[in-house]
Amino acid sequence: MKKLSIIIPVYNEKKTIEKILSRIVDLNLGDIAKEVVIVDDGSVDGTREILRKYEKVFKVFYLEKNSGKGSAIKFGLPFVTGDFTVIQDADLEYDPEDFKKLINRLGEGDKAIYGSRNLQVNPRSKLSYYYGGKLVTAFVNILFNSHLTDVNTCYKMIDSNLLKSLNIQQKKFSFCEEVTVKLLKRKIKIIEVPVGYSPRRFTDGKKIRFYDGLTAILTILKYKFFVK
Repeated sequence: MKKLSIIIPVYNEKKTIEKILSRIVDLNLGDIAKEVVIVDDGSVDGTREILRKYEKVFKVFYLEKNSGKGSAIKFGLPFVTGDFTVIQDADLEYDPEDFKKLINRLGEGDKAIYGSRNLQVNPRSKLSYYYGGKLVTAFVNILFNSHLTDVNTCYKMIDSNLLKSLNIQQKKFSFCEEVTVKLLKRKIKIIEVPVGYSPRRFTDGKKIRFYDGLTAILTILKYKFFVK
């Protein structure tokens, strides 16, 4: 890999956006170049004013209307030029230093590396969300006879051409399920490596809700049985 593209979907992350961008600026990937594509998904809390300071350093785009994480990622994909693309949330739950773990695991011919929160001991925000994620992952494994441990992880590093070819449709958090199901339907091997996780509380701005779990199950069924 010569270049890694990092897509950062952002929505109302004024408190954390500069910290995560600082970590990415300081991230040393050796001979691998970094490309950062930031898509602001209609923020109204002052996040945009902060992002304007980075327009000469990164590719920064602003969507007028909040449409969801999947929509922001889909918008940013055409501007990606790296060999592989990884998603980075704009909060501080995931540490970009873990990109190195994904890169180091990448072998010849590999197309998809996931950073799993469940392959090492990590704190959890709520047990209901932890077990909900385990249930979603188990459902995928049953349908595809796979052995994944964390379908909903943010850290998905995927061959850029492959990711673009998936024609992402899901607008919100179920982007994760759509991508995973489409990869498995194509018989793409998904490799997992352990990554750290520092969950935040809803009072700190966490956005995923319980009903997103139901949407995840429906999305899996949709792309497994009804959409090619």
